Amino acid sequence: MSNSPAISQKMPPGIPYIIGNEAAERFSFYGMKAILMVFMTQHLVNSDGQLAVMSDEQANVWYHAFSTANYFLPLFGALIADIFWGKYKTIIILSIVYCLGHLALAMDETTLGLGLGLSLIAIGAGGIKPCVSAHVGDQFSSKNETLLDKIFGWFYISINVGAFLSALITPYLLEHYGPSVAFGVPGILMLLATIIFWMGRNRYRSMEPVGTQQYFSDLLTPEGKKAILNLAPIYLCAALFWSLFEQTGSKWVQQATLMDRNVNLGFYQFELLEGQMNAVNPAFILLLIPIFTYIFYPVINKHLNFSALRKIGVGMILAGASFGVCALAEYKIQAGLKPTILYQFGAYVLLTAAEILISVTTLEFAYTQAPKSMKSFIMTYYLISISLGNVVAMLVNLFIQNDDGSLKLAGASYYWFFVGLTFIGALAFFALHYWYKEERYIVE
Repeated sequence: MSNSPAISQKMPPGIPYIIGNEAAERFSFYGMKAILMVFMTQHLVNSDGQLAVMSDEQANVWYHAFSTANYFLPLFGALIADIFWGKYKTIIILSIVYCLGHLALAMDETTLGLGLGLSLIAIGAGGIKPCVSAHVGDQFSSKNETLLDKIFGWFYISINVGAFLSALITPYLLEHYGPSVAFGVPGILMLLATIIFWMGRNRYRSMEPVGTQQYFSDLLTPEGKKAILNLAPIYLCAALFWSLFEQTGSKWVQQATLMDRNVNLGFYQFELLEGQMNAVNPAFILLLIPIFTYIFYPVINKHLNFSALRKIGVGMILAGASFGVCALAEYKIQAGLKPTILYQFGAYVLLTAAEILISVTTLEFAYTQAPKSMKSFIMTYYLISISLGNVVAMLVNLFIQNDDGSLKLAGASYYWFFVGLTFIGALAFFALHYWYKEERYIVE
């Protein structure tokens, strides 16, 4: 007689609340981020209410510095959750800090309000990020672990539903109603996200914090050391992808301002605002994730073991190709032409496919490769790789500025630099594939 647990295809009862929370929270975050560059370069004022906007280069540095903090602070959120508060309490408390950040942005349109708002959002959002994704995984056991692939896909879909809607709506609100309303609406959605998560409090399967002594003892076990050391090079290489992806909110927005943004569907013609281009990626995510999950992966796995590391390597190649498309558009811009925004649509198809192969894969990979007491901590690898990607983008933007205002990497050469960088990363992943032995730790 087999002692293996019965396999269940029933979703845990807390999942709808987590998914609803994630969709609303991502609306708030990506809605704010979609208008951040435009706000800093077109709407920022001083204490007297006079325009005091930033240059493109200054705004790039602010944007990527915020993103760096936003994805680095999860390290501390994970420690708080795993050692002291547990995931549920950490999410609730830091969600309130998150809401206060949105309030500061909506109430104060000066650099002071910008700095305070972004700092609070980085603390709040950064703190809860590793906890929410790990909390999803905690709802499953060995009885229904076969549902993990699908639920992380649906979790990612909820992120992109929120991102798609907010990237369409908040640039419109900024254009027609000003910064207070445009930042205020994402703040209301963040409050809604907090309420939805609180409503599911009695339906979650929660892991208790283990305390300082137990936590650091687990870090020093053979399994803990192995997870930390083996995963580090993988997520360091993944940072190269994020150095490209995160520039869709900065460099790509700036390029879009110089392009023909008229879209003709035959029966309807309209012009996109530059900030609304941020909606293209989540729209393609919603289209492509089901195709990848239910068609592409099953077909390719019949002929090839399309492992996590192979997915990431292929994703890196596609990401580099997307910047190659932007480089082609940049040649036309440099020639004094106004290329069609369809160049960026094509680039987004490639980058979105890369994101599915890399982001969804590394999100689940971090959870399954982490021992029980280290789930939140190892999930920060995924987030810190995004932080490091922003550091790369920020440092490149600082380094290329000459004293006379010219740039060392101007026009298309800027994009080709990142193409080369990601191809190097792809080679590293294909090399890693041969020596990395996957583990699978699921909470019983």
